[in-house]
Amino acid sequence: MSSVETMINDLYEMLEASAKIPLSRDKAVVSVTGVKEILDEIKANLPQEIRQARSIVADRNRIISQANQEAEAIIHSAEERAKKMVAKNEIVRQAQRRSNEILADAKTKSTEMKKAAGEYVDDIMRQADEDMSRTLAEFKKARQSVKSAQRKSAPQK
Repeated sequence: MSSVETMINDLYEMLEASAKIPLSRDKAVVSVTGVKEILDEIKANLPQEIRQARSIVADRNRIISQANQEAEAIIHSAEERAKKMVAKNEIVRQAQRRSNEILADAKTKSTEMKKAAGEYVDDIMRQADEDMSRTLAEFKKARQSVKSAQRKSAPQK
């Protein structure tokens, strides 16, 4: 079976090879039977070629549709990954922010505790100094009293 295009070319060749009618530019003598045979073949083959063309168009449309679906799936997947990455990034930022807050709070409390401990030690040492000073003063008084009592009880020469 020839293609429709080949059969149409055969018709052109038949017209070119046909005998021209004298005193006429566009009229020729052709075999009616030959023309009808070619037209019948065209008629028989045309639906088949149309079906093939439709099948090719349908395949093309199916391939394009499938490619669009795959592209949409890829885009959707990329968007989901981007959302997850943004969410992870936000979680990391929040964790860093919270970590910085905790660290700053710990430093502040540490400074306050050092200051309070220093003040407490200073207060204890001041009290100890005062107690020791009082005790030393009492000790000196007691020593003076003992010396004084010894002078009084010692025989006078």
